[in-house]
Amino acid sequence: MSTRSFRELPLSPAIQATLQQLDYHEMTPIQAASLPLALAGRDLIARAKTGSGKTAAFALPLLTLLNPRWFAVQGLVLCPTRELAEQVTKEIRRLARGHDNIKVVTLCGGVPAGPQRASLEHGAHIVVGTPGRIMDHLERGALKLDGLAMLVLDEADRMLDMGFIDDIDYVVSHCPTRRQTLLFSATYPDGIARIAREFQREPEMVTIEETHSSATIRQRFYEVKHEERLQAIAPLLRHYRPVSALAFCNTRQQCRDLLDVLQAQGIAALALHGEMEQVDRDQVLIQFANHSCTVLVATDVAARGLDIKDLDMVINVDTTPDPEVHLHRVGRTGRAGQDGWALTLMSPGDKRRIGSIATACNIEPEWHALAELAGDDAPLLPQMATLQILGGRRDKIRPGDVLGALTGDAGFTREQIGKIQITDQSSYVAVERSIADEVVRRLSGGKLKGKPVKLRRL
Repeated sequence: MSTRSFRELPLSPAIQATLQQLDYHEMTPIQAASLPLALAGRDLIARAKTGSGKTAAFALPLLTLLNPRWFAVQGLVLCPTRELAEQVTKEIRRLARGHDNIKVVTLCGGVPAGPQRASLEHGAHIVVGTPGRIMDHLERGALKLDGLAMLVLDEADRMLDMGFIDDIDYVVSHCPTRRQTLLFSATYPDGIARIAREFQREPEMVTIEETHSSATIRQRFYEVKHEERLQAIAPLLRHYRPVSALAFCNTRQQCRDLLDVLQAQGIAALALHGEMEQVDRDQVLIQFANHSCTVLVATDVAARGLDIKDLDMVINVDTTPDPEVHLHRVGRTGRAGQDGWALTLMSPGDKRRIGSIATACNIEPEWHALAELAGDDAPLLPQMATLQILGGRRDKIRPGDVLGALTGDAGFTREQIGKIQITDQSSYVAVERSIADEVVRRLSGGKLKGKPVKLRRL
């Protein structure tokens, strides 16, 4: 759907004036598709990536519903992390600046609960927070949702990944049944479909297809001798220092050779190719998705169908002879308006292919020399580490059980914990790399679902 002017929407003069002050003129695709429905009072499932303008897509209907003279919680926004909750709070306050005395309170873990209770005692119109801390305040009676008019689940798929489903169930059970519910998610797994069935009334589905453009993907080409290309990857990584990079090779053997080179130079890399057993493939993908390894080396066949979020960089170690394959490779980065790098190594004999690649990507090739790279000798370490716990779905272990073990007696905070994934026989949890060994120490000897915990760091 093409973008339209905010002036077409049935918003109050105060909100319209604020939008003009903030230079909000044309709606993004997700705003244009969802705002008319949300303002009409419909429940909504909106598939949209981070950075698509979705906060305004739920904040404007929320502000429209509010009665500023009634100091009761009328809007609740659930977010997976404290950082996102704080970002959402800031944006709602910006959009509410034209209203008199709209009070927005953030309730998240990792900070003392006392000041949060005090803020609630003074009254709040909108609460933004993480499910666990919201649940804590409900249990203590500090938060009441009797007057709730709108519930928003932001980045719902990520909340499921982090094991918040039981907390969300608890929070929703305290919400009035007559309310509007807006659900925003980048993907639509089975868990989201289940939430929609249980929490929403005849929701409208809005899906914004993700697009890629040369404005967000910056391509650079490096000419190297064919026999030197594997040794060129580490200098590229040390110069650009991506958090997450996908390196494409044309053959399985090239994958194995590059993996050996990178690991020998202390770079956290894993490989994905067709000869791997399924369990090994699953563990590699889990670690890469968890940001527990910096570089995934893969063939096109092995990487087919992967949905990898927040990918900083794609490296074409081998040039593909097919421009469409090149386009597909580089399109894995620079998503949802985020910047991404696509670096391609070319031997002198490959340069004849550049014309068709440039045409397919609609770019003017940007050539650089490896000699320009400024090396950084600091270790290129992943942000997270992945722990494997023996026991999974067959043992009736759920993400919430793993999260509870980590944040209960073990004493870690939710913010130190990343994605949780349960398979039939194992559970995997990402934790901040700096605490990984301590997590293993504290959990070893403890119990999960009444059984001793057996775990290891991958």
